[in-house]
Amino acid sequence: MPVVETAAVSPTCPTEIAVRLTGVTFGYDRARPVLRGIDMTVPRGRLVAIMGGSGCGKTTILRLIGGQLRAQTGTVCVAGEDVGALDREALFALRRRIGMLFQFGALFTDMSVFENIAFPLREHTELQEELIRDLVLMKLNAVGLRGAAQLYPSELSGGMSRRVALARAIALDPMLVMYDEPFAGLDPISLGIVGQLVRRLNDALGITSIVVTHDIYESLKIVDYIYFVSEGRIIAQGTPDEVRASHDPFVRQFVDGQPDGPVPFHYPAKAIGREFASHVR
Repeated sequence: MPVVETAAVSPTCPTEIAVRLTGVTFGYDRARPVLRGIDMTVPRGRLVAIMGGSGCGKTTILRLIGGQLRAQTGTVCVAGEDVGALDREALFALRRRIGMLFQFGALFTDMSVFENIAFPLREHTELQEELIRDLVLMKLNAVGLRGAAQLYPSELSGGMSRRVALARAIALDPMLVMYDEPFAGLDPISLGIVGQLVRRLNDALGITSIVVTHDIYESLKIVDYIYFVSEGRIIAQGTPDEVRASHDPFVRQFVDGQPDGPVPFHYPAKAIGREFASHVR
């Protein structure tokens, strides 16, 4: 599998802790909080996964780290900077050092593969076109798709699209890359390729990675540490070996895919008998 073959460079994050969330709470409305006192630490150079059921607040955590949302209480620090305290200019400067792989890739459909990856370079730098061309081809070569530079997203498979999105995420040589469900919808071969690329690029480029995913089996192969989120709280955490050996009911339900356990099948509601009786006259 083609991948970047450079020696690991010095991490671009200036602090030992790349990301730290301390006592973070957030809700889109007061009646339904999404996050409740989240504490999370991501050391520089590590690959960390955030897991949990749908709607538990995983993607919200990524949005708080990127400054799209502001924590209602607590602090979100990236490379030693309090994201919530940054003004517009400082926040944009920080974002230029963060790569993002969106769910299902989110490529620009009317741009070629080459143009998709060149876009952030043209938008955020004043590099000459000749140098941009070389950088784009280098990023594509790192994900094994240099030969697909002139194809359009509609001509790519799901796995290829995700690899192009990964090349775009590292176009600006970020210190931190965040992945929102990078394995969703992929066949087993493509899933394995993308998973190994995430791991190898993290190590080869000396970056820090945060992966939001439901795929427990692929994650256990590649990550350094896992946080489990449920109902807006961190309820379990550990290394892959600790997760495999865990007897925690939530972890076991998630790892084994059990329908019954701490995570209920039904969304909270009043008893069904009362629900029907309320409509009887």
